[in-house]
Amino acid sequence: NRLRELGPGLARAAPQLQELLLSGNRLRALPGGLLPPAGSPAPFPLLSRLDAADNEVAELGADIAALPALKSLDVANNQLRELPAALADCPRLKEANFRGNQLRDKRLEKMVNGCQTKAILEYLRAGGRGKGKAENAREEVRKKKREKQQKKDSGDGEQDEVEEASRLLVKVLHVSENPAPLVVKVSPGVKDVRAFIACCVLKGVNLKPGNALKRFLTMQTKLHEDICEKRTVATIATHDLQLVKAPLTYDVQPPDELKIMPLGRKEIKAKDLLCQLQLEAEEQRKQKKRQNVSGLHKYLQLLDGKDNYPCLVDAEGAVISFPPITNSEKTKIRKETRDLFLEVTSDTSLQICKDVMDTLILKIAELNRSVMENREGSGSDMELDAPCGPGNLNLPLVVEQVRVVDTDGNLKVLYPSKTDLATVSSLLTVIR
Repeated sequence: NRLRELGPGLARAAPQLQELLLSGNRLRALPGGLLPPAGSPAPFPLLSRLDAADNEVAELGADIAALPALKSLDVANNQLRELPAALADCPRLKEANFRGNQLRDKRLEKMVNGCQTKAILEYLRAGGRGKGKAENAREEVRKKKREKQQKKDSGDGEQDEVEEASRLLVKVLHVSENPAPLVVKVSPGVKDVRAFIACCVLKGVNLKPGNALKRFLTMQTKLHEDICEKRTVATIATHDLQLVKAPLTYDVQPPDELKIMPLGRKEIKAKDLLCQLQLEAEEQRKQKKRQNVSGLHKYLQLLDGKDNYPCLVDAEGAVISFPPITNSEKTKIRKETRDLFLEVTSDTSLQICKDVMDTLILKIAELNRSVMENREGSGSDMELDAPCGPGNLNLPLVVEQVRVVDTDGNLKVLYPSKTDLATVSSLLTVIR
């Protein structure tokens, strides 16, 4: 349209607004008059996407940070000359598109065209090149004071050394170093169904002792509830690598053709599986006299209206994953599993896939360490493949890079790349 400005009335009229699409107008300031005066109740508590590309925006106000749920911001092809440091204060901002603006800071302009959102926000938080030098200097002084005090409190840094020695370790095995790297080919059809996927191999886990396998499955369920936002933004699938027949294809199939052997069930068509789960959900709801359903049943609506369903197919033509619903019994993880094939899919963004994968690897590393420590503490190594002691407690898990390519073999995704696993770097030491 030709909107030149927005008024605060929208915040009152649509307080539950989640997406606001304003591209192709003539807006000159953002958020501009969209936000009510300071002191008013927090506006738009659920607004996660703000799209104002192709306008005439010359000013991006610092009050953009007043949108607590903002995850995606698109202000491409406007007239911005600067980006406010307050963007770094947006607590949930994951994706931002600033391309097509003539920014004064040429280094920032280059970053905008080639870097991930996180790197851009870190740059803004630090004040940018030639800006905030005094503040950066003060922060450096404060940092040195903190480090000095920590060393004093921990006995001349001995505690720091102990903590560094006990950090979780992950070693990355690059494709070039791997004699048989795993490859996932993506078919064009997934673009309109569930476009994004990231995969890797994780070697060296130990699920044998005690309830380690149960804890692993519980951890995955919690990630689905939390960082994956009840599978609405991403879905995790974990497989026993030894049972995965490569190469793999990420594809789509019609509901009445896609066949899978779901975890704990017999082989069934996807269409029939969803009908079966729907009936189970209704029965469960009646029995427990609840309005909501639990388990797999609560994810059925995520496939509503889809003509094709996404699936990961192995070299034998078997579907080993049907996101966001279930994995296959064929590649089910067992106590004896030592090597994993990890897969994260999303219809939102590739960065979300990578962020979820970072967290998944961290949680598996934490679980692995906990299992090893508990076995060592019990004095029994009956179920371990290697003697457990201080030397083995810190053996790194090995993450093998997996390439995702298109049908012509062109690289689409490589995980982990040199910029991945940064979100968990404070808890995980990555040997590259």
